[in-house]
Amino acid sequence: MVRKWMNFGINHAAFAYAMTTLGSAMINNIFSFYYVKLFLNKYSISEGAFHQSQVVYMVWNAVNDPLFGYLQDNSRAPCCSHRRLSILYGAPLYSLAFLIAWFPWRSYSPDDWLSGLHLTVALCAFDGMLTFVLLAQCALFAEISGHHQNRLRLIKYNQVASLIGSSSVLFCGMVSTNMENFQAFQAFTVLVAVISCICMMYTGMHSESRFDNKISEADAQASANQTARQTACSFAMLKSLTWQILTNRDFQLFVTMNFFQVFMLAFFNNFTMIFTEHLIPPDALPSLAKSFMYGAGFILPQLLVLSSQSLLQSLGYYKIILFTFIFEAGLAVVMLALGPQRYYFLAFFLTVNMVLIQAAFSLFGLPLADIIDIDLQKYKRSSPLSSMVFGTNALFTKPAQSLAPMIVLNVLNHFGYEGLKDVAQGSDKSALESLHSMMFYLVCLVPMCVAVLQVLAWRPFSIRNSHTVEPKYIDT
Repeated sequence: MVRKWMNFGINHAAFAYAMTTLGSAMINNIFSFYYVKLFLNKYSISEGAFHQSQVVYMVWNAVNDPLFGYLQDNSRAPCCSHRRLSILYGAPLYSLAFLIAWFPWRSYSPDDWLSGLHLTVALCAFDGMLTFVLLAQCALFAEISGHHQNRLRLIKYNQVASLIGSSSVLFCGMVSTNMENFQAFQAFTVLVAVISCICMMYTGMHSESRFDNKISEADAQASANQTARQTACSFAMLKSLTWQILTNRDFQLFVTMNFFQVFMLAFFNNFTMIFTEHLIPPDALPSLAKSFMYGAGFILPQLLVLSSQSLLQSLGYYKIILFTFIFEAGLAVVMLALGPQRYYFLAFFLTVNMVLIQAAFSLFGLPLADIIDIDLQKYKRSSPLSSMVFGTNALFTKPAQSLAPMIVLNVLNHFGYEGLKDVAQGSDKSALESLHSMMFYLVCLVPMCVAVLQVLAWRPFSIRNSHTVEPKYIDT
């Protein structure tokens, strides 16, 4: 089988790894792009219920990552300790959780309490399974190979898969007329869920970690007494391992920078459609053009990363990420100076921000993998704490996914958004102009300020030359 893949020039390990990216990209992008507008505009959820759901989601979102990370790195159950099996068994539940949001539990009235409960369950179920499956995949990234070139190849395959998967937003918008045809939207999400599950299960059946054999040997040698003793000290072990990760200076800097990146991802994913509908009139940019704009925001990041492979090898990820932050801040200054009436440049600005933020985020596996390698060497571990490092990172960064929509919605509602959701029904012209003015300042000032903070956090990061050094350990 492997020889057949090699005859086509395809690396089987990278291909199997990327299939989870393909499946998850298809459902993650649709979920993050549509769920806020769905619950606000179609289900008419109240602001209070929306905030309550986001607070519950924020807590669960932060807690489940280190919890699943610890389980996957320390559990002896094969479905947890073997990355491949975690993906195989988690994929069907992950795809099912994706569907919860799109099917109302009854015909919701405005401010219906059940719509708030529906949002809470949808967010927590989807994120729980996303975490379980993608933590295992993130660990595979660090464990498939320790060579920088091999990791770049994983990123290359990953971006191709993400490119294909991200097109789900484009096709979803075209099929459902940007969710106006809700039945078509629901049918499309079911189709996407089935395809996504099949893709991720392929990884579960064919991908391998270099440490799987070591885990199996350790399991075979473990006695009942050892298991009991490990259970008794598991909390102390968790505390010790977590402290070792948290005291890593580069990890602290990365987490700070990544928190703002996750905030910006949520900001643009959740509100680009709303900002576009209010700030760019239909006669300037018709619905079909907006569908292509939304699709481009999810498709072009992968093309950008794929075209930057030579730069990643020559400059390394540190300089590229730093330049991205500087460029984002500069572009926001230009947009602010031009003003809100430059509709085409505003559409370009929104799209470029979505592209750059997602493209830079796609590279974050490289610094985390280097942090895992250094931790492995420093503490002379028999196997890396891959899931724990990714999970601890998520503990501090995932809350930004909830903070972004909570803060933005609160600001918008102060300017009357709740009563002016539908642009066509905005009877109070002065109130609508005030809302649009605030939206424009949010679109410009938030990326500008956040990019400056990210530059300050990222500049002291010390792992800058991993693209020029030999592997830290030998692949077996």
